Order: sequence, then C-alpha cells, then structure tokens
Amino acid sequence: MTLRLKLLAAAATPALLLAAVPAAFAATAQPDAARTTLTGDVLTGLKSHAVRTGTVAATDRISVAVSLAPRDNRALDTFVAQVSDPASASYGHYLTKSQFTARFGRTDAEVKQVTDYLRAQGLKVGTVHSGNLLIDATGTAAQLEKAFGTGLSTWKDNASGRTFYANDAAPTLPASVGALISDVSGLNSRNQLHHQAPAAVTPHNGPGGGYTPAQIKGGYNVSSSNTGSGQQVALLEFDGFQQSNITTYDSHYGLASTAPTVHKVSGGSGPIGGGQVEVELDIEVVNAVAPAAKVTVFEGPNSDAGEVQTYQAIVDSGIPVTSISWGLAETLRTSSNISAVSAVFAQGAAEGLSFFAASGDSGSDDAGNGGTSVDYPASDPNVTGVGGTTLTVTSSNAWSRETAWSGGGGGKSSVFSIPSWQVPVQKSQGGGKRQVPDVSALANPSPGVSIYSQGQWGQVGGTSAAAPEWAAFAAVYNQQAAAAGKARLGFANPALYKANGTGFHDITSGSNGAYSAAAGWDFTTGWGSYNAATLAAKLLSQ
Repeated sequence: MTLRLKLLAAAATPALLLAAVPAAFAATAQPDAARTTLTGDVLTGLKSHAVRTGTVAATDRISVAVSLAPRDNRALDTFVAQVSDPASASYGHYLTKSQFTARFGRTDAEVKQVTDYLRAQGLKVGTVHSGNLLIDATGTAAQLEKAFGTGLSTWKDNASGRTFYANDAAPTLPASVGALISDVSGLNSRNQLHHQAPAAVTPHNGPGGGYTPAQIKGGYNVSSSNTGSGQQVALLEFDGFQQSNITTYDSHYGLASTAPTVHKVSGGSGPIGGGQVEVELDIEVVNAVAPAAKVTVFEGPNSDAGEVQTYQAIVDSGIPVTSISWGLAETLRTSSNISAVSAVFAQGAAEGLSFFAASGDSGSDDAGNGGTSVDYPASDPNVTGVGGTTLTVTSSNAWSRETAWSGGGGGKSSVFSIPSWQVPVQKSQGGGKRQVPDVSALANPSPGVSIYSQGQWGQVGGTSAAAPEWAAFAAVYNQQAAAAGKARLGFANPALYKANGTGFHDITSGSNGAYSAAAGWDFTTGWGSYNAATLAAKLLSQ
C-alpha cells in the first residue's frame, strides 16, 4: 500500500516563513553547519533489483515519523528485565506514562529543540506521542530533502513492477538535533509488511473446515469460565474488515462478543484490500478463545512511518495485550527502522504491555533467499515470538498430539543478542543471538482455523492464527490474575521461560527446514503450545 501524496497549497512567502523560524535554528540552514548522519536509515543495493525512474515531485506531500533515542537505553533494558522477572522485587510494578517519560523519555526542552528544527524547515509537526520518543510530521518532498539533507528518487522493482520512492543517501541533521534522533521513517516506500496467513479462505458448505472455538479451547484446556471478561486486546492491522463477517461467525458459534472498536492511525489503512482475511482471522480467533475480551483494531498505513506510528498508538492506548500478524524479515529492513520500532516495544514492556507476534510462514527462510533468517518483530527482545504447529484433538476436544508445522518461522536473529532470560536455553546454532520462536500454537492451514470471511466459511492457518491464540490466552490469564489480586502478565517472556516447560505441550517432532523439534525449547516451536489451566497456575504461583 503506497502513501497517498497530495499537492501542497501555496506556501507563505520566504520572508514571512523566516519570521516564524525559531531563532535557535537560524544558523542550521547554513550549508556548512556540522551535521550528523543517520547511517542505518537508507536502503542499500537498490540498483541490483530496481531501476531508478526519476525524482519525487517537489510538491508531493509525505508523512514521516521522527524517532528520538531513549535516554539511557541500558537502564531501560535493566528496568524491563526487572519489572518482567517474577523473581524480582520490582515484578509487576510497571511505569505509568508520565513515569516512563520522566525516566527514559526525552525532556520537553529536547522535544522542543527537534520540533523547532522541523518547523524551521517548513514541516508541519503533528502529534508528540507519549514517552516523548516519537514525533509525527508532514511536508513536501522538497522540504523533507532540505530538512534531512538527501534527495528522494522514484524506483521500479524489477521483479514485481511495483513503483516506490526512496532517499538517495542516509539522512543528515544538524549535530545538536541529530544527537537526539535515531530514525526518520517515511523517507522510503519500498518495504510493506506482509500478513502471515498462507491460505486464503477455501469455500466449504458451511463451517466444516478448520477447528472450531470449542476444539481450540478444548485442545488448549481453556476453561469455559475463563472468557477474558474485563480484559482488552489490541490488534495491529494494515487492512480493514467487514463487521457483517464477524457477526456471522460469532452468531454461528454462540459467542457473545461485542463488535470491535476501530482506531484509525494516520488516516487508517485505506480501502479494504488483500489483507481482509488476515484481519478477520485475528478478530475471530480472539473471540473464539476469549469471547468477552474487548478488541480494538488499530488500522494504519502499510509503510515504515505507518508501522511505527501504529505501534506507538497501541502503546499510547495502554491496552495490555497486542496480537501482531504482520511482519518482514530482519534482513529486508533498515537497522534504523528496527531501532525505531524496538524503542516502542521497550516503552510498552516498561509499562506492562504484552506483545505476541507471528514468527512467519516460510519456515527457517523468512526472507525467501535460500538461507536462514527470522521475521521482525517476532525477533524483538521485548516481544513474544509465536511459532506454528499442527494440532490434533480427540473426539471430546481434548489435546491429543502436536507436531511442528513446516511453515513455522524460527531461527536466530541477525540483529539482537540473546536476552538474559533466554541464556539458559541458548543453542550452539544460535551464536549468542536472540532465538525465535518463544512459544507456538495451531498454525497448519490443513486443518486450519474455521473462520467466516468475505461472505463465506473456510479454514485459514499460519502463525497469524497462532499469535492471536496466544494473545487470547494472555487476556484469559489477566482475568485470573485480576481476580487473584496479582499483576497482569506484562512482557511475558521472562515469566514463560522461568516456567521452564511447566504448562506447555512440549513438541518433539517436525521440522521448519533448517531446524527440527526436540525436547525442551527448540527453534521450531519454542517451548511449545499452552495448557491454559496449568500454565496459568504456574504463572500465578511465581
């Protein structure tokens, strides 16, 4: 999905514009001013797989998201580790938004320094988000080129024929401002996140294909009394849905779920497109397992800027649990883009939010280039990566057996070092890097999950079914924790790893390509799928 570009109306005269420029930045427009380069904020090797077709029209209007580096990243990582560790005295004592800003966000004076600079270049500054680490802005291509010291060119991809734009060089900024900024998202439109569902809706005569809510809840031992009552779940989406499909699904299975709330970020995702099945799958899976949970669908533009803005909107909302079914291989992203999104997850973890992300549906080769690679954000150290399985249940809907699904993403990160909570299960193949996935659940599309989408019944699979299955468990757990006077789950991994396999179905057969399932944690299914009753009991006792 490409950004919508608009012509800029006639601007103020240069003399009037200069009068509005903060005096502090009168000198920054000088070409010889010292500038800092954001080295990780440029696409490399474009000429090998795309053809440059020209330059972006000077008057085209583009939205960007300017990320500021957190104050003291090391202290933030330490705090997240402590507040998420059941063995720590700080466990569950999450920060409020104002507390996070005071400890790890940028000061109001620093934010003003950045916004003054952006306005001085003619950009319109939008929202300054909670935490003081993300600023929305818009401007013409010409204004962006001036502000960030780089040209913007148009390109055509050799393989797909898709057109996009990209910055010609890494952005540069005056040193005083550049020291605060970690990324400028929106300077290219090449990469779009893909949804993980590998199969479209397959027509059936009714809902005969795929597992029903009763089979999923029975297979994973979710008590009928645990419905996610009083809890909230956020869904990150880059497409829309039709409520009539959700209503049909809920009505058929007797689910008393309320219609989801839609939160459009930066104008939303646009007209409903090819990701509709994904969105409706996510909603219906959460309703199947936690029908009383309140679902909010965050719809944003499928772009670098839209991604970070949508994640930030979820953190701003404070919704405790998020399911993520969209991603992209680490190797296809810029390092600055990963840093920008990762900072949002760190803020969420400090504030007690859980993120469950699909690990991908291409097995151990997420990038599809014949090697091994993993999907981001499943590989983020503050996200729970969810792999895929093939689930078999008995005639009474109890768990029977499970194997690793061949399409389930897994492997080692090329970006992140292994987190402390994962060190006890580190593998020699991991090379000291973050290992994925952490957990897993039903994903094989045959049989998949029974859903109703685009006016028909069908079965759909993929790790994008597994991620909402785990997000729904988190909602069910948070319901039990609230009743017991305990802290909500928050960033789940430290507690899940501390459980050391208790409460999981350990999956020991199957492969995702380069890796095979084995006893304990492995690169295909992590710890395995959940037994809701025993895992919740274990977590509550920690």
